[in-house]
Amino acid sequence: MTAVVIYFSRAGENYLNGTKQRITKRNTAILAEKISHALAIESYELLPKIAYSESYDEAVQQAEKEKQASARIDYEKLPIDLTQVDSIFLGFPNWWGTYPQIIATFLADQEWKNKVIYPFCTHEGSAFGSSIQDLQVACSGAEIKTGLAVRGSKVDRSEIAVRKWLLAYSN
Repeated sequence: MTAVVIYFSRAGENYLNGTKQRITKRNTAILAEKISHALAIESYELLPKIAYSESYDEAVQQAEKEKQASARIDYEKLPIDLTQVDSIFLGFPNWWGTYPQIIATFLADQEWKNKVIYPFCTHEGSAFGSSIQDLQVACSGAEIKTGLAVRGSKVDRSEIAVRKWLLAYSN
């Protein structure tokens, strides 16, 4: 199996434990790093060409507008040929009940036939929302595995959850 981790994670102010807080480490990036390290595989971050605001409220408003418009988000080209990859551990924060539009754009840009997707997300109470169903629609031909949803406020303590999730796929 040729596998990689691909993820999107926003920096700045985030909603944690019921309050807005500035975080020094980005939640989904932390989770992606744990998965990449546990599997000894490369990870690649999807970076928007125009960064999201550091302000939580402004980023939320922007994300809502993007979702309503089904906007395509320009992102930096990844330094990997995904045609050579069988399995993708795909990470994202849950925004407005699903994955962010940068993930939607990335998904639309790929050929998913015969690929396996292992989704993981960070959230503050809504888990995956409709992300899994949305992945099944967006990634025709791919096998979507059971995902791992971790509260952003608990991502620093998620090693056991990550290990248990990955063990399910090691057989």
